[in-house]
Amino acid sequence: MKPPWGGEPLALPLNVRLYRAGGPTLLDLVAEMIHDVAAWFPDRRFLLVADGFYAPLAGRTLPRTHLVSRLRSDAALYTLPPPREKGRRGRPRKKGFRLPDPKTIAARARDWRRVQTEERGRIRERLVCVRKVVWYAVRPDAPVLLVISRDPEGVEKDDFFFTTDVSRTPAAVISVFADRWPIEDTFRAVKQSLGAEEPQTWQGQGPERAGAFAYFLYGLVWLWYIRHGYGSVGIRVTPWYRSKCRPSFLDARAALRTALWRNRFSPTVLGVPQLEKLTVPLVEALARAA
Repeated sequence: MKPPWGGEPLALPLNVRLYRAGGPTLLDLVAEMIHDVAAWFPDRRFLLVADGFYAPLAGRTLPRTHLVSRLRSDAALYTLPPPREKGRRGRPRKKGFRLPDPKTIAARARDWRRVQTEERGRIRERLVCVRKVVWYAVRPDAPVLLVISRDPEGVEKDDFFFTTDVSRTPAAVISVFADRWPIEDTFRAVKQSLGAEEPQTWQGQGPERAGAFAYFLYGLVWLWYIRHGYGSVGIRVTPWYRSKCRPSFLDARAALRTALWRNRFSPTVLGVPQLEKLTVPLVEALARAA
C-alpha cells in the first residue's frame, strides 16, 4: 500500500502459510493463499507480484489474478500462433515459431522506447522492448507480455519481466515489480524488531501460530500508525539523521508504545507537573530503547 508520507510502499501481511519439508510445495502454498484471498474479496481483481522462483504460477488457474514476475534469460519463447486457415482440419496451433532467448532478443532489438517508471517511490527513466509471446512450457494456452528493461546509462544489466496481463503497460510492469522490495523489509522487521524467530516452538501448530501472530502484529502496528500515530506524532528527527523524511517500522512501534504507556502513566502523574515533566521524556526514551 502507498503510505501517506509517500516514497516506498509498505508490504502489509494478509495471509501466511508455513512450509514444511515433505508437505505442499511453495508454489502450492501460494496458490492456496490466492484462492483464500479471492474468496474473501469476491468482487476484487488481483495482481500477484513475485520473484522468478514463482514464475511457473503463470501456468496455474488463479481466480481473477494476473501475475508479474521475472523471466529467465534463456526461456524458450515462441511467436503467437498464426490465424487458422479457413477449411483447415485438425487442432488449431497453440504456438508459432521459436524465438531466440530473451537475452538474444534484447541484443538484437532496435525498437526500444523510453518510458518513465516509479520504482520504490522514485521516478526513473528506462528503455523498454515489448513483445507478446507464448511461453509454451509454462502457459501454453495464452500469451504473456515480455518486457525487457534497459538502463539508459548502461550501468545496470538488462532485466527481463513478464506479465499474464497483456494489456498492462511496460512502465507499469517495471514499476510494480520494483515495488515488491518492501516485502524483504517486512521479513527483516518481523524477524529483527518483533522477534518472530525467538519463540521456542517446534511441533504441531506452534511454529505456524507464532509466525502468523508476528506478521499480524506487524500489520497492526503500521495500520495504527497510519491512522493515528503519523498525524499526531510525526517523524522524529535525530541529530545524526537530519535528512530523514520517512518513518521506519521502529518509529511506528515506538509511537505505539509511547501512546500505550502515556495512557497508563498519565492518571498517576496528572496534576503533578514535576512528575509529568520527568515521565514524558522517560516514556519516549524507553519506548525506543525497549
